[in-house]
Amino acid sequence: QVQLVESGGGLVQAGGSLRLSCAASGSAFSINALGWYRQAPGKQRELVATITRGGSPNYADSVKGRFTISRDNAKRTVYLQMNSLKAEDTAVYYCNMGWVISGSYHSYDYWGQGTQVTVSS
Repeated sequence: QVQLVESGGGLVQAGGSLRLSCAASGSAFSINALGWYRQAPGKQRELVATITRGGSPNYADSVKGRFTISRDNAKRTVYLQMNSLKAEDTAVYYCNMGWVISGSYHSYDYWGQGTQVTVSS
């Protein structure tokens, strides 16, 4: 059983930065890909960033150049460094475990409780 616990959200002004963390339980962390999703009010959950078990990142166009995903397998933690935040980045952010095939990320049904990020303009 995998448990994911996100932290690091908060209220920040536009242009500011936040670093999200997601700590995972279980021994499967290092062999799986990881992803960060977000869901804004009234919108569908969208994939923001992923990282393969080998450490290769991929980003949605909307965050490319501003967000950085990283992982520490020893700590079983995945991070999302968010810089130059915009009001449209406001959402609940969730981390997820999954796998990558042919460059596409696929989610296991393991989700944390999410962490709220609010960017004031």
